[in-house]
Amino acid sequence: MKRTLTQKQIADYEQLCHERNNGRLLTPDGLRFICEANNYNAEAIGRYFLELLPTICKKEQ
Repeated sequence: MKRTLTQKQIADYEQLCHERNNGRLLTPDGLRFICEANNYNAEAIGRYFLELLPTICKKEQ
């Protein structure tokens, strides 16, 4: 049985490729690095991401 992708699936894949190409895709290694850099402190990790969020949102616009 041959399966085809829907237009929505294709659009999602293209968006994922766009994010990857622009360095906005977090890999497991990247996440591990961030956690280690913040000494596995949940509050520090959360604060890091909250401080990073405006920068990410600005790039999207």
